[in-house]
Amino acid sequence: MASTVLVVTALEDVTALEDVTADRVVAALNARGVPVVRVDPADIGPDLTFGFRVDGDRPVWSGRLCTASREVEPGEVAAVYYRRPTPYGARFAHLPRQQRDFAAAEARHGLGGVLNDLPGARYVNHPAAVARAEFKPAQLRRFARLGLSIPPTLITNDVKAAEEFAAGHGPVVCKTFRGLPAGDDGCAGAIWTQRVDPKDFDDALAVTAHLFQAEIPKTGDVRVTVVGRRVFAQQVTAPDGALDWRRGDWNALLHAPLTVPPPVEAALHAYLASSGLVFGCFDFALTGDGDAPDHWTAIECNPNGQWGWLPDAADITEAFADLLTVERKGCS
Repeated sequence: MASTVLVVTALEDVTALEDVTADRVVAALNARGVPVVRVDPADIGPDLTFGFRVDGDRPVWSGRLCTASREVEPGEVAAVYYRRPTPYGARFAHLPRQQRDFAAAEARHGLGGVLNDLPGARYVNHPAAVARAEFKPAQLRRFARLGLSIPPTLITNDVKAAEEFAAGHGPVVCKTFRGLPAGDDGCAGAIWTQRVDPKDFDDALAVTAHLFQAEIPKTGDVRVTVVGRRVFAQQVTAPDGALDWRRGDWNALLHAPLTVPPPVEAALHAYLASSGLVFGCFDFALTGDGDAPDHWTAIECNPNGQWGWLPDAADITEAFADLLTVERKGCS
């Protein structure tokens, strides 16, 4: 019976606060005696070789994937933890652009095509589902359809539309759809949520798409981590009262566990199911006057979010291990 967990990620899976997320899960699986093979597809070359076969008589992948320290057959893989592999292009950065792009595409469609097509394996999460779920416009619409509150939102590159939105929904904040890409020095950056003054709107808005939202008069922020059917929620408070708690010192953040209201929890499970996901990190803004129950406003879902920095990371780790330690379903 298939029992191996394939962990697809970079060798050094370091995120905020030196959080080695994949290492936590690998250690928990090792403690349970579960076979684990960790692979970064961008290592393709002498240290990562493979030979996969399929034919009409046996329409499943056979063969072997060999890393510098492990070997695994596709049929042995019961679950795949898809974390943060190195982009394929990094492996071929030394090549001229055309050759680099060609080699990266061939590796992604060949090796990646097989790794993403292991019948019966549970993916946490499947990269195709992650790619679909990362679009914020679709997230907001799905939140609203599931009955969750969302901030009034405008996506535009038109000055007049932005001015009219700000006039009707001010104060207004601006957010990015994606993180800031790495620069020529290889270092990535971030653009945090920030308040905007409509007086600063000009024709530069036309260059690309912008995400504007009515600012929520929040009393707190919540990070909800859903792993399978288990739900972990922490209220997050920045001591300096920052609009975006991510921009400051994460070591100084204050955390407090809290219970997710049943209607919100039901909506989160429905959201993941409808998105083809089994794991997600949700951000909410809390509002309330102190006497009335808090009102939850959905902000976004990261289908491959960070969680190792949270106080309940140990419990979340075990939930991941539970989810990945499953009997393989029938192949199709």
